[in-house]
Amino acid sequence: MALSNIIKEQISIEIIKVLVAVSEFLPANNCDNFNSPFFHAFADKLAGKVSDTPFFISLSSWLQGLNTTLGQTFFENVAHYLCEGEKREYTSKKIGNLKITQNQRDAISRIIADLSNTLKQPNLHDENSQIFQNDDSLLINALDFSTDVFFETDNSVTAIELKSVKPNSGEMRGEKQKILEGKAALYRLFPNKKIYFYIGFPFDPTVNPTIETITSYNKPRFLNSIINMNKYFAHDETLVASELWNFLSGEKNTMEEVLEIINIISTTDFLSKFQLLIDNSKRSMPEYLAQLQEWNLFSEQELIEHNDTIFQRITHNLTKIYNKMAFDTKGNYNWERYNILKNLL
Repeated sequence: MALSNIIKEQISIEIIKVLVAVSEFLPANNCDNFNSPFFHAFADKLAGKVSDTPFFISLSSWLQGLNTTLGQTFFENVAHYLCEGEKREYTSKKIGNLKITQNQRDAISRIIADLSNTLKQPNLHDENSQIFQNDDSLLINALDFSTDVFFETDNSVTAIELKSVKPNSGEMRGEKQKILEGKAALYRLFPNKKIYFYIGFPFDPTVNPTIETITSYNKPRFLNSIINMNKYFAHDETLVASELWNFLSGEKNTMEEVLEIINIISTTDFLSKFQLLIDNSKRSMPEYLAQLQEWNLFSEQELIEHNDTIFQRITHNLTKIYNKMAFDTKGNYNWERYNILKNLL
């Protein structure tokens, strides 16, 4: 099943915001950053500075061309749209006393020690059986934790720690402890639900696009490329590339659809197309509507298609709202304006 128009629009707006943000900080002089495939979207600005500018970019190239903050935010937001989830923080300050039992803490310490000393291999089923226990031992404060993606159903709670770049050396031990502590705390907070906590990677950077599809992944090879990853994490608690995106949406070929949306919007004439959409004088032109359709901007398309009706029903008090731009200069869509004008239909 294809992504819904709502999700396509949400993802499209995220892409627009990232492209606008990056375009503002394009370096004026030639440097190594120009070799990043991400900047192929701005080849018109880089003429003579880079060679061989393909029309399409890969999802991995998209990320590699972003700085860490932009990349993390983009993938988190897209993940939230796909699974109808959110970022969630579990801290004593936010939810009161966050507790686990002493036996759970002891089990976590034992698991980490065994993995650190290579006395045991990571085993999700065995580790869960040790920490998913109801007992009468002393309640103690759990470590505060956050999760990049969180969603709850009638019978389960799922948390995902997203890593948009390859983790640093030595980071895996801390990530494993955080996830074990998080699962123990969630088990007590949601006693009647199954608890899942994964570590996810939006793409597999070990894929060779000349011989493999960019949406494919080789989990053993990729996890082996991260220092201590296999030492602390079992394969069934990791989600990589298309496996992650399909899991989030519950559908097949999700990564391919996200990549297609990126490819449609991230072209060499992106900036000129965006300038069209923030020029109110162009709203009545056919190319304005065509651009909305191309970029999956269904909400604004609805307003344009019913512009005559809106204009007839608009009151003096709403004229200023009507005349606002659909997008600001940062690429953010004006949802407040849309909702007010939508109510006139």
